[in-house]
Amino acid sequence: MGAATPDRTRRVRADAQRNIDALLDAAREVFATAGVDAPVREIAAKAGVGLATFYRHFPERSDLIGAVFRHEVDACANTAAALAAEHEPLEALTRWLRRYTAFIGTKRGLAAALHSGNPAYEPLPAYFQQRFEPALGSLLAAAAAAGEIRGDVEPMELLRAVADLCWPAATDLAHTERMVALLIDGLRYGAKPKLQSGQ
Repeated sequence: MGAATPDRTRRVRADAQRNIDALLDAAREVFATAGVDAPVREIAAKAGVGLATFYRHFPERSDLIGAVFRHEVDACANTAAALAAEHEPLEALTRWLRRYTAFIGTKRGLAAALHSGNPAYEPLPAYFQQRFEPALGSLLAAAAAAGEIRGDVEPMELLRAVADLCWPAATDLAHTERMVALLIDGLRYGAKPKLQSGQ
C-alpha cells in the first residue's frame, strides 16, 4: 500500500476536525442540561459519531471538559476584535462584556469539575487569563482613548468583577444583565473626554 497522498491526508484531517468540533458542540449542550457527568454515549450520539471516534479524540473525560472550556474561551475572546471593527469603542466593550457574561453562564456547568483538584485542569486558569486579558484590554484601551470610560481599570479586575456579579444570580439572567449594565455605567465615571482637533 502506498503512502497517503497530500489530498487524502488533508481530507482525513478535515474529517477529524469536523468530528472534534461536533463533539465539542454536543458536549457543551449536554453539559449545560445534564452536567459534566453525562454519559459519553449521549454526547457521541448527539455529535453523530461512534464511541471509538469519541475515545480516539478524548481518551479521558477530563480531556473533553478541558477542550470544551478552551473552546468556549476562544469563541468568547475572538469576538473582541470583530466587535471592535463593527462598533464604536464603548458599544464594542458593552457587547463584549455581555458576551463574557454568557460565557460565565456556560462555565458554571464546568465549575465543579474545574475546581475538583484534577491536575488535568491546572493549566486552564492561565489559559483563561492569556486569552481574555488582552481581548478585554484592547477594548478598554480603545474606549478610554475615545474618552468614553475612565482609564485606570485593569482587565483582570473587570473580568473578576463581572464574574462575581454572575455567580449569585445563576437563575436570574435579567438581574445579572442589569448589574453588569450598572458596572459599565460606573466605568464612565471619571472618563476624560477626548479633545477635539484644534482645541
